[in-house]
Amino acid sequence: MRHRTAGRPLGRNSSHRRALFRALVTSLFEHERIETTVPKAKEVRTFAEKMITLAKRGDLAARRRAMAFIRKESVVKTLFSEIAPRFADRRGGYTRCMHTRRRVGDGAAMAVLELTDLKPDVVTTAEPKKGKAGKKEKPAAKEKAKEA
Repeated sequence: MRHRTAGRPLGRNSSHRRALFRALVTSLFEHERIETTVPKAKEVRTFAEKMITLAKRGDLAARRRAMAFIRKESVVKTLFSEIAPRFADRRGGYTRCMHTRRRVGDGAAMAVLELTDLKPDVVTTAEPKKGKAGKKEKPAAKEKAKEA
């Protein structure tokens, strides 16, 4: 029975899972978009939204709580100075999770987790990558086919 059990175990113990979430949240705020598996993206989304809400408060206690979770001090500075002002008028829904592809190695469903208000220089197209079955022909092979 799973009474009052929140979150997914993701095949890890609690300390490993917490370290995974901290690393993914740090990467999300550093790069503003990450690609990971769908269950991880759905779990990380809650932590990321809580960190943005802390950053919107902007006081010293909120900054210390963010520093306790996020691994890089430079990312916390970016979160409080650049990311939080972008979401000042938004009351929630700071991230989006878009399903992209199936991973070639094990067939896991992949997703892109990104902030909804991206910087202008971050590319917004989430194209699924081609696996072995979807490889394109080389240009030389196309030319030979045309000549024949």
